[in-house]
Amino acid sequence: MELTLLGTGAPLGLPRPDCPCAVCATARGTRARAATALLVDGALLLDLTPGAALAAARSGHSLVGVRQVLLTHPHDGPAVEVPAGLPAAGRVPDGRELTLISGHRVRAVSMDSPGTGYEVTSLDGERLLYLPPGGAVAGLPEEHLRPYDMVVADVTARPDGLARLRATGAVGATTDVIAVHLDHDVPNGRELDRRLAAAGARAVPDGTTLYVGEYHEVPDVPRRTLVTGGARSGKSVEAERRLEAFPEVLYVATGGNREGDREWSDRVRLHRERRPGSWRTAETCDLVPLLRQDGPALLIDCLSLWLTDAMDRAGAWDDERWANGGQEALRERTAELVAAVRATPRTVVAVTNEVGSGVVPATASGRRFRDELGRLNSAFGDECEQVLLVVAGQALVLR
Repeated sequence: MELTLLGTGAPLGLPRPDCPCAVCATARGTRARAATALLVDGALLLDLTPGAALAAARSGHSLVGVRQVLLTHPHDGPAVEVPAGLPAAGRVPDGRELTLISGHRVRAVSMDSPGTGYEVTSLDGERLLYLPPGGAVAGLPEEHLRPYDMVVADVTARPDGLARLRATGAVGATTDVIAVHLDHDVPNGRELDRRLAAAGARAVPDGTTLYVGEYHEVPDVPRRTLVTGGARSGKSVEAERRLEAFPEVLYVATGGNREGDREWSDRVRLHRERRPGSWRTAETCDLVPLLRQDGPALLIDCLSLWLTDAMDRAGAWDDERWANGGQEALRERTAELVAAVRATPRTVVAVTNEVGSGVVPATASGRRFRDELGRLNSAFGDECEQVLLVVAGQALVLR
């Protein structure tokens, strides 16, 4: 099944008309995106957008052979001129199936927001799922839950929708996930590619022709990632974003509760509100047993608070206790954690604080914490496939 993406952008396109934002300012040339529309085997057009005929011509195709035009959502942009000879566009009621003259079978899929998704099956059995902007599947019958060959969807706005498809088996290890409806809320270029790769998805330029069912290497999601950065740099947001498309996540909060500390309680509340409702939370510093077990992805936030607890247990804040066994006890616990990360079967994203870029601590215990956190970060990072440094909300890939 041949699929040509006549556009890959949001309904208003990218750049948006008269928008002064940085993403729109740089969305030029190959980074510019027309509203998303898909041409399937030259016979089926999914979403009719302005300039569809010209977009098809630029990609070496024609709309002359189109036998069905289906819409996924109301078009709120500029008026669309229907090319001469093109069938009238319409939407199919949820659950209804069509068999086209070309032999394609199309089934309308219900969504959890206004709009309609379409499952397209070719004569050879290749299966495509196309979803509208801002939408996620509300439910799929069990007979349709084998993995699709390709999913074309709004990954950036609805990573939870992709997680839902993975949880039901509709997206598998070999499913080619293509991000469309791309808007200016996500930086374009390499940053977009990096974020999508973390979700096991990719973006392609307008006019790209793909073949559903053809083998394509799925982006390799790093199994262990360390996210470091300064205070309020955005590192926790970055870590959470990397797991938004996972069907299950265990959020490991190492800070615990602090009775009577209202400011800390507010921080914890904001973190909880930001996380998807499907995530579970464990408040513990006992990380080694979790790393040794099979289970869903772990998000550990953060290693610096884990180290604070470890130093408390080792009596590392007291110079005498540090010199008389405290240092050895801490190093043993750190080595145990690093060994568990090396051997863990789970996907892990860990957050830590970067040290050494600010004022030298005034106390011996403060300098000790700085040094030990630096050693922990280095040893933990050595066991990770990817290490990110977050500065002013921007993630820099160190490895």
